[in-house]
Amino acid sequence: MSAAEGPLVVGVDTSTQSTKALVVDAATGRVVASGQAPHTVSSGAGRESDPRQWWDALGEALAQCGDAAREAAAVSVGGQQHGLVTLDARGEPVRPALLWNDVRSAPQARRLIDDLGGAKAWAERTGSVPSASFTVTKWAWLAEHEPDAARAVRAVRLPHDYLTERLTGEGTTDRGDVSGTGWWASGTEAYDEGILARVGLDPALLPRVVRPGEVAGTVRDGHGLPFSKGTLVAAGTGDNAAAALGLGLRPGVPVMSLGTSGTVYAVSQRRPADPTGTVAGFADARGDWLPLACTLNCTLAVDRVAALLNLDREAVEPGTGTTLLPFLDGERTPNLPHSSGLLYGLRHDTTAGQLLQAAYDGAVHSLLGALDLVLDTDADPSAPLLLIGGGARGAAWQQTVRRLSGRPVQIPEARELVALGAAAQAAGLLTGEDAAAVARRWNTAAGPVLEAVERDEATLNRITGVLSDAAPLLERDATSH
Repeated sequence: MSAAEGPLVVGVDTSTQSTKALVVDAATGRVVASGQAPHTVSSGAGRESDPRQWWDALGEALAQCGDAAREAAAVSVGGQQHGLVTLDARGEPVRPALLWNDVRSAPQARRLIDDLGGAKAWAERTGSVPSASFTVTKWAWLAEHEPDAARAVRAVRLPHDYLTERLTGEGTTDRGDVSGTGWWASGTEAYDEGILARVGLDPALLPRVVRPGEVAGTVRDGHGLPFSKGTLVAAGTGDNAAAALGLGLRPGVPVMSLGTSGTVYAVSQRRPADPTGTVAGFADARGDWLPLACTLNCTLAVDRVAALLNLDREAVEPGTGTTLLPFLDGERTPNLPHSSGLLYGLRHDTTAGQLLQAAYDGAVHSLLGALDLVLDTDADPSAPLLLIGGGARGAAWQQTVRRLSGRPVQIPEARELVALGAAAQAAGLLTGEDAAAVARRWNTAAGPVLEAVERDEATLNRITGVLSDAAPLLERDATSH
């Protein structure tokens, strides 16, 4: 390892399927070491993981980083949002964590919206209308279906909180991640005791919300990781807020993230409150806001279609009139938690490559439909759309986004933006800088720009029409199947 110009920091991304760790030079942003280890997610009706796997994966990822991790002066954890982690009095999981893409709590989401005065009241109170992804609905599901487990809980955490607490011994979270729970009031930036009372959750079980730039704690003894005792630990944040930090995002710049789930978001200085529920009014990790729309079905769904067709994921062919709505895991945007995939317009001359292109079109259509709602009305409509996530490297994803958005598309060369954002947060503790300013200094958003092409309105309108006509089928609940 060549000598670093500044102190070293560690940024962690604990995602749905793996934990990644980057050791970064705080002066330059150069990644000097990295590691990654997988975890498992249950299949079937629910999506669950044992939080202890995340800790083990963090240890393995740091071990792969070698001596560089031992030199780190600060660490921060970015993680998958919304997951419900329930701990007992010893800090051990009461049961596996309910993950963001576990949609079993859809009935509880509907009930909570009605019980607290409807969607508009929720949006004004918390910034968001809760869907089955939100933590508050998962707690309501647990209390209803597993009351003994709920009674045994002595601490409720989000995934990134769990790892931060094991490092520091202190129960903390941050405004970015807690804003996705459904029990944090965005207007007052405090826990909403009325909502907590409604779902029977004692606020004493929740972590302290650490302010942007504040130290969450220091690494304690006995953790078994390569950090020295006393190493600074930042607040951490949710994965989307961490990626926004990693890009050094300024207000009004649109981002589309193509991963297991798909998201569109932008930093805003206005507190969002969308009563339709399409846009989640999240906070960012700095002090601004991060209005965001999320789809459950993105790269994983399109890859599944490619596998069913026995095609490489890049083997697309120009489409004709075929429409594929790839709602393989239910869907969040549009809000159809019990829907399944739908294929319309199949003909004798339809090719497998055209079907695959239709899957890409269906996934991107869902994200673009929310983009105008995410952006402030005064945002520049010609600003490049930043394309990030695993899918951003794929030519088929790039060209589909370019064709359906009509915008220039910029692909940042920096990878692992969630972990980089966490690293920028850790570096800010050492330098006193705003974490987004750290990332801008590191020039993380630099990358090629694909020029705009004419927007494919015909395809967008066709998919919109099929989605509208198929609504009665897609809105059926699981009991009618």
